[in-house]
Amino acid sequence: MKQALMAAMAVLVSATAGQTQDAAEGEQLYRHHCATCHGIEATGQGPMAGVLVIQPADLTALQGEGEFPVARVVRRIDGRDPLVSHGSPMPVYGPYFEGRDVAVKTETGQPMLTSQPIVDLLAYIQTLQDR
Repeated sequence: MKQALMAAMAVLVSATAGQTQDAAEGEQLYRHHCATCHGIEATGQGPMAGVLVIQPADLTALQGEGEFPVARVVRRIDGRDPLVSHGSPMPVYGPYFEGRDVAVKTETGQPMLTSQPIVDLLAYIQTLQDR
């Protein structure tokens, strides 16, 4: 049991160490999957915003005056933390963003498994903060 735990931790550490973020790739994913609701400028004013019960978040203000909420953003994108916006969960793009699993470091320092496309999307969304 102890060996299995150590092996799992080694995989997480190596995944985190090898992780690369591609904000340019994330921008392309954003424009294709997210801009319809959140808008090109990511302020929540996309063309579909007017028909949603809950307005899309302003993705340029996620960080506020604190740290960027990595865990919350990952959970919203992959569907672990669903958000009902138009009578059904936010379009869960997790299946579209499947790929090589990597660990991303959350704001608390804990690793969180997700996919490379979501890591790229996170990198792009982080570039939008404090615009």
